[in-house]
Amino acid sequence: MRIAVFGANGPTGRHLTEQALVAGHQVVAVTRRPGSLPARPGLTVAVADATDPVAVDAALGGTDAVLSALGARFSKETITTYSASATAITGAMARHGIKRLLAVSSSIADPNWRPTGAHFFNHVLDPLVNRRLGRTLHEDMRRMEDVIHQSSLDWTLVRPSGLFENPVVTAYHTAETSADGVFTARADLAASMLRELKERRYVRTAMGVITTAVKPNIAKLIWNEGVKK
Repeated sequence: MRIAVFGANGPTGRHLTEQALVAGHQVVAVTRRPGSLPARPGLTVAVADATDPVAVDAALGGTDAVLSALGARFSKETITTYSASATAITGAMARHGIKRLLAVSSSIADPNWRPTGAHFFNHVLDPLVNRRLGRTLHEDMRRMEDVIHQSSLDWTLVRPSGLFENPVVTAYHTAETSADGVFTARADLAASMLRELKERRYVRTAMGVITTAVKPNIAKLIWNEGVKK
């Protein structure tokens, strides 16, 4: 299958691109920084800003499916990356007749998501990090989900929990709407998207993804994913 990957040079996008190529897919890596992706068999690099409808339309020609792993940093200012890219991508897909879309969102987009037994996370980290520091980012994620909901595509909203790095894919868990867990390894997130691309278990709904086999160091996670970025 020839798939377009948005955010291909980001933390999750790199896992996604690598796993897709290993699985035998042809990958069109859509990025604003082409020099960050070394040439390799099966990989085509398309230079485009994901919020630019004309550039996105040109990048998607000849592809069979679209996987978006776009991300943005926390900001006090209004964020539009997610919703603007969703508008450009869904519009281009409709024009090209491409039906399958998987887009990374977050468990935070589910208003009822509260991981079982995670008292410190639910009462300290989530209100501080996700609901306050990440407020504008998650507001735009919800706008992105609304844009995708309104399309006629075969979409899946992929909702990980707190993202962290782990070098290998584990026995991750998926569930409809959101999954009952605090953390998701990026390798597992990428693997779940490629499996869903094949199995189509969560078409026109959301798929929660969590990692349970390993857990990150909380202090290191906050530093790497929050303070350092």
